[in-house]
Amino acid sequence: MIRQFLPIIVLLLGSSFLLFAGGINGLILPVRGQAEGFSAISLGLLGTGWAIGYVSGCIFTARLVGRVGHIRAFGAMAAIAAISMLGSALLVTPTAWIVLRALCGFCFAGAAMIVESWLTEQTDPSSRGRVFGVYTMVNLGATTAGQLLLTTGDPNGFTFFAIAAIFYCLALVPTAISSTKTPAPLVNVKLDLKALWRNSPVAVIGVLFVGVSNSAFGTLAAVYADRVGLVLATIALFTSIPILVGALAQIPVGWLSDKTDRRKVLVGLTVLALAADTAFLVIAPESRMLNLVLAGILGGSIFAMYPVIVAHANDHAMPGTAIQISGGLLLLYGVGGIVGPLLAGWAMAELADRALFFVTAGSHVIVICYTIWRIVIRDAVAEKDKKEFQVALGGRATTPQTAVFSEAQERP
Repeated sequence: MIRQFLPIIVLLLGSSFLLFAGGINGLILPVRGQAEGFSAISLGLLGTGWAIGYVSGCIFTARLVGRVGHIRAFGAMAAIAAISMLGSALLVTPTAWIVLRALCGFCFAGAAMIVESWLTEQTDPSSRGRVFGVYTMVNLGATTAGQLLLTTGDPNGFTFFAIAAIFYCLALVPTAISSTKTPAPLVNVKLDLKALWRNSPVAVIGVLFVGVSNSAFGTLAAVYADRVGLVLATIALFTSIPILVGALAQIPVGWLSDKTDRRKVLVGLTVLALAADTAFLVIAPESRMLNLVLAGILGGSIFAMYPVIVAHANDHAMPGTAIQISGGLLLLYGVGGIVGPLLAGWAMAELADRALFFVTAGSHVIVICYTIWRIVIRDAVAEKDKKEFQVALGGRATTPQTAVFSEAQERP
């Protein structure tokens, strides 16, 4: 029994190392960059660089693995991700960090796809859904732990960059000691806008602008928190609480979306997010508690939107195309992730720190208006045609391979 589950446990541990390093990586750069006096536009470009790298990794990793194999590709990506972290500690300039962040995003996406491929190979289809749930929670915990680690020391030194690099290297261990046969080839996806639009216009508009909103907030939340005077421990909570609340919210949100029109659930979530955006803009909170409460409300809504959109798109998908649809939506979410941080960084530099929430609010208004219009002109999917809702951490922690891994059972 122990032998049967040991490979899965080891791979989950390796994935947790990868996400732990990613949690440090995602927070140390904006915090340190703010301390170094980087402009808001430069800090926003860190998110844009990451999104470009991540989307590129999702597109090209399958070809690289097909050429050199899973183990060599994974080793190269983990090593380059570690090098990018160490390079960021040595080259403290906006240009270097943007390039290195993009490189790290590419490697992070590729490494995650390969780990998910190994886990898919190690699990029976009948138990894959349960293992995927554990995988999601392990990654959530690891990401949060990585972010909170920054509260234990000085972010202006070399230490946290080195720790992140070490954990990227530790993620190599699962593939090094795994005795499983080489996994099946990775999913190869492309962005087919016409096919996505024919399948579900709501999903296309929704995932694009949710990508803009989520990436803007995910990249620049720490910068905003620092500029309104929050201490480092609170900044770490300000960035981690939204992710935790968003993950927990998916349980009732998923249940509700399975029982009613998913588009109405999407509108409800987006209205709640818009209310939080408006509160940040109008109230201009300064207290620690009010900032954390509003961040939790915003996170509980925005990080639950992506899986609702994917589930809605899959409800309309033709048999055998669900994985391609999910992969295409992920790439489109990445396109929004390229635009969002750049637009928000510009707004914060030219207008005010709170202008971050002008960008998120504008994105949410577009999603609300378009989705309501589609509800008026098109009937909801019949209950019998709905697919099962799948919990997901969001585009930045999701790859095309995730859709394969999340399959709970064999399809007929």
